[in-house]
Amino acid sequence: MNTIYILWLRQLKRYFRSRARMIGSLGQPILFLVALGFGLGPIYTKAGGGNYIQFLAPGIIGMSILFTAMFSGIGVIWDRQFGFLKETLVAPVSRFTIMFGRTLGGATEAMLQGLVVFIIAFAIGFRPVSWLTFPLAFVFMFLIAVLFTAFGTALASKLEDMQGFQLIMNFVIMPIFFLSGALFPIEGTSTILSTIASLNPLSYGIDGLRGVFVGAQFSHFGLALDLGVLFFVTLVFLALGSYLFSKIQI
Repeated sequence: MNTIYILWLRQLKRYFRSRARMIGSLGQPILFLVALGFGLGPIYTKAGGGNYIQFLAPGIIGMSILFTAMFSGIGVIWDRQFGFLKETLVAPVSRFTIMFGRTLGGATEAMLQGLVVFIIAFAIGFRPVSWLTFPLAFVFMFLIAVLFTAFGTALASKLEDMQGFQLIMNFVIMPIFFLSGALFPIEGTSTILSTIASLNPLSYGIDGLRGVFVGAQFSHFGLALDLGVLFFVTLVFLALGSYLFSKIQI
């Protein structure tokens, strides 16, 4: 338990020390909220969809958590290249404990980033239907963060260097985001897009956040299914990430 706490604290210290990273990672969410929220908002309203900022904000919060969590997991590659990972792995504790501590630290970073984006969204007009739903929103944010930190760790465990980073960015992270229903309603889309969205774990996280923040009637899958699928997939990726991390050669 001590080791998990130390690794969690180490991850957070690295996050808070990197102010440029913290500020830079807010650029994309702000761009999406402002450019899409106000640019496509009038069109969305005329089409009968209501307030687009209300629809968009949960998706951008989910996006922020996704990117931060994945990059935190992929940070294993940096640690391996600069020797930090070797120092950690020689500690007299199991690799599962090390992976779990890193994952909790990365997930906490991602949740903090999601909260900052929520504050920004609130400043430009987003309003949750009830503040009483925040505990459930935290559950969804935590599950998204743990899931994709573990996923990032699993990917990083199979990569030797950062040469595969662009591959991960273009063929893993961006499709997961754009095909999650974060920017557009899943209802009414083509069968192919709807099927892909239903297989995308982020879809359930964003759908859950939207249902919690905006109202259960705006949840496409239903909050119970969102929570169940997200919890199950998180456990699967934690197990996968732990297994692949235990096989890392240093």
